[in-house]
Amino acid sequence: MAELINGKELAEKMQAEIAEKIQKLKDNGIHPGLVVLLVGENPASQIYVRNKERVAKEIGIHSLVERYPETISEDELLAEIEKYNQDPSFHGILVQLPLPKHIDEEKILLAIRPEKDVDGFHPMNLGRLLAGKPDKIPCTPYGIMKMFEAYSIDPAGKRAVVIGRSNIVGKPMAQLLLMADATVTVTHSKTENLAELAQEADILVVAIGRGHFVTKEFVKPGAVVIDVGMNRDANGKLIGDVKFDEVEPIAGWITPVPKGVGPMTITMLMYQTVKSAEAFGAGE
Repeated sequence: MAELINGKELAEKMQAEIAEKIQKLKDNGIHPGLVVLLVGENPASQIYVRNKERVAKEIGIHSLVERYPETISEDELLAEIEKYNQDPSFHGILVQLPLPKHIDEEKILLAIRPEKDVDGFHPMNLGRLLAGKPDKIPCTPYGIMKMFEAYSIDPAGKRAVVIGRSNIVGKPMAQLLLMADATVTVTHSKTENLAELAQEADILVVAIGRGHFVTKEFVKPGAVVIDVGMNRDANGKLIGDVKFDEVEPIAGWITPVPKGVGPMTITMLMYQTVKSAEAFGAGE
């Protein structure tokens, strides 16, 4: 029987701490601000943005959601980013991905001022992370590291396997684990003998985007299993990348879906927005 890593509970606790920091900043005349740029009508993006907006309002961040039509040109979107780069009342700028095909995602992310890039996706911030001197860190892996901390899971000396190699989760996750002195293997859909490799892991982080991909054959007894997946099954039910019912009896720790990694991702976004506002207040 695994111990459940309750991301929702931890997120609420952290949000209460962040709210106190926000109050202190407001007392000093600084009101942390976050602007979210949402292009088009992607239903999943709409839900994510709504959740971000709700949490920001609850903890006292000044939150603005700018909605643009699917047809907005790249230049128009770049001009909007530049407007908020220059606006001192916003300390965080977030462009909700994915973007429509005619807009170059990399160009857009590059246009955000690195110190306002609270998602941690700017190449400069990813580079800092790789160099072991992080400033802004992609929120999902950052949130997972906070989970380890809260549950006294020390990655040092452990074998960690990350399934998935995206810039948003897989690669930064591997780097953070490496910085915490774990021995890290990054695997993906083209990896041969994936289940055997995964079975060697003391810490298994799954971010491959395939519902119930990881079964009990992938998991070493007592391992820490972190499920980053958000998928819908045939009945529209939200499921992770890990077959929870099968893996939970053998794992040592496991995150559920929902109420696992998701709430922590949003929390770290707020945390980095506040850090940005604090740096602004300190004149950095």
